[in-house]
Parts: sequence; structure tokens; C-alpha cells
Amino acid sequence: MTDVDQQPVPAALASQYLCTAEFEVGGGIIGIGATPFGDQRMGYISGGRFFGPKINGVILPGGGNWSRSGRLGDGSVGTFDARAVWRTDDGELIYLTYSGRNLIPDDVRAEFADPAQPDVDPARYYLRIAPVFETASEKYGWLNGVLAVGVGERTSFGVRHAIHAIL
Repeated sequence: MTDVDQQPVPAALASQYLCTAEFEVGGGIIGIGATPFGDQRMGYISGGRFFGPKINGVILPGGGNWSRSGRLGDGSVGTFDARAVWRTDDGELIYLTYSGRNLIPDDVRAEFADPAQPDVDPARYYLRIAPVFETASEKYGWLNGVLAVGVGERTSFGVRHAIHAIL
């Protein structure tokens, strides 16, 4: 084997915990219907909070998540297009957008639809987001250069994401 045949090993992807965000979805999910592009829905963000080692505050009402879903194997697959505004505990504003994916097996989807069911173990489904931040704040300006990923779970109030900055 020559040096030409050897491929360099790519650098490992590293991350650092940034915060947990708990989005409250008020008024339920508005089903827009099955369009030619998939089943379109919208959830209104009615509030929430975020907390972490360097950033804490509230999620302001008024944002939303426009999601689309379709079928993949024995379950549904979905995409997200979400926007929210966060206000830190010290009064700074941060605009957040995220896209993402979910994979929900049919049995889990049935449990989600049953209000008598307890919370579904998030290990049984896949919910991931890729948030991007934008702020005019000098204190939190470092967020403007952060790409993050979040691991989510459905909750009784909406959704919770553990967000990690990609280093």
C-alpha cells in the first residue's frame, strides 16, 4: 500500500452542552392537512424557558414550528421549520431558528395520541434539531458563531431539547 492509498482519518465531531430548552406549545397542534408536499402542521410557541451553565432565561410567546410529515417504513418521518425569541435573565434577546427531523414508529404515534398514556420513553423515537442563534447582544454575541444540535423529547407541555454546541 502506498501513501496515496491511505486516507486521513477525519477529525472527530465534538460538542459541549449549551442548555436545555423547554418549549410550551399552546392551543395544541393546528393540522393544515395533507398537501402535495406532505402533512403540514403548525404549533404555536406560547412560552417556555431555557437553562444552562452560561445562558438562562425565558422563551417568549409568539414563535412557532411549522412541521411536515410523511411515511418511512413502519412509522412517520417529519421535518421542522421553527422560530423563537429567547430573553435571557439579564434582559438580552436572542433569535433562534431551527430545522430538524423526527422518526416516530406507529406504536409510539398511537401512544402520543392517547391522553391517558404516560410520557413515552424518548429512546423509542428520534427527535433532533439543528438550532442557529442570532443576537445583537455583546454579552451573548458568541452565539452568533455557534452551530448546535439538540436531542428532543415530547412532553406534556410541548417539547424539551438538550442543546449542544458543536465545537
